[in-house]
Amino acid sequence: MQDETIGKILTVTLAVCVVCAVLVSAAAVSLNGIQQKNKELDKIKNILIAGDLYEKGQDIEASYRNNVTPVMIELASGNELTEGDFKDDLNVESFDIKEMSKHPEYGKVLTTEQDAIAVKQAPKYMVVYELKSGDKLEKIVLPIFGKGLWSTLYGFMALGSDLKTIRGLTFYEHGETPGLGGEVDNPRWKEQWKGKLAFDDEWNVRISVIKGKVIPGRPEAIHQVDGLSGSTLTTRGLDTLVNYWLGDNGYGPYLSKLRAGGQHGQG
Repeated sequence: MQDETIGKILTVTLAVCVVCAVLVSAAAVSLNGIQQKNKELDKIKNILIAGDLYEKGQDIEASYRNNVTPVMIELASGNELTEGDFKDDLNVESFDIKEMSKHPEYGKVLTTEQDAIAVKQAPKYMVVYELKSGDKLEKIVLPIFGKGLWSTLYGFMALGSDLKTIRGLTFYEHGETPGLGGEVDNPRWKEQWKGKLAFDDEWNVRISVIKGKVIPGRPEAIHQVDGLSGSTLTTRGLDTLVNYWLGDNGYGPYLSKLRAGGQHGQG
């Protein structure tokens, strides 16, 4: 009799576990589309924030469609790809940095010398976001990513029409420590970036996230941003990743082509 009771208990317990597992799996599948949509909307929102186009309560998809043109580029050459170059797994609509980094054809393994941002793999192509007024380039939003202390940070940096002045910076994904490295989300810290010069007059990358505070009035201050208090390694990672993406291994060739094409003016 006792064995029969134990058997019934185990049967009921197993049945409950199976039912719960089915319900959880069904919920995960049904919510996956919503989660992916929200992730895409958050990315679009951050593009608009970096480009100083975001307004609370706005239709962000409409604002994106009306103001932003995504352009795919080959990093090594700086050349823009046209629709004729696109493939099922290489196009602006489905482009995903993480997936492209691991792609056997469109990603690459970085050598120790190349991998300043400590990510091991990176895409050969990237999608940048041009903000234009007619045919004139007003701003360009560049995806950036690299290792901080605990995580890889993913974000956007916007340059003005002079391709030199930083107009915005934001991060949409990271796992840094709240209150320390997590201060990359602090609006006051992000506001510091606006108006800083990423390059000098000879187009050398000069922007720097320093340890400590920027001293106003010094000539180098125009190229400097305050470090994150109490987070030396995240600060160092931020400095490295912005320099990397503005340099020859990042968007350097693309920005050089834009400058040579005369598509820029005052910032």
